[in-house]
Amino acid sequence: MDFSKLQRGEIVAVLGGLLLAVAVFLPWYKLGNRFATLNGHRGAGAHLSAWQSLTIIRILLLLAAVAPLVLAYIVVREHPLSWPRGEVTAIVAITAITLIFVRGIIIKPGTPSGEVSIDYGWFVALVAGIVLLVGAVIHRSQFDTVRKPPGVL
Repeated sequence: MDFSKLQRGEIVAVLGGLLLAVAVFLPWYKLGNRFATLNGHRGAGAHLSAWQSLTIIRILLLLAAVAPLVLAYIVVREHPLSWPRGEVTAIVAITAITLIFVRGIIIKPGTPSGEVSIDYGWFVALVAGIVLLVGAVIHRSQFDTVRKPPGVL
């Protein structure tokens, strides 16, 4: 294992993944009044993390946080792959950003949805997803090969 093979892109992606893992346990939602409920929790001013309030997405976000660690492991061990390194991490990052955005802006959990507001943990998770994506893109741009168009020998 040669850690000197890790480049800037992998390090940025790993930092984004670690930040995303931490963000899952930070407060994402705040309940507005005593009638607001979210995944069995109720009460005015209650701060709930993604781990407390989201069921399946919390696991998906933690798996997304592991993706850059897998990329770094592949780079350090110099494993051959059948696909370009960093592409799967970029796809995972885009998926994580989409899930975070949807559950914070478009489809907020809890009832009534007007009494559930997003807290700082949601913003940290969104930034972590973007950092994860930037790291994957940096990694991919460092090792981009020139491809020929179809039909060219």
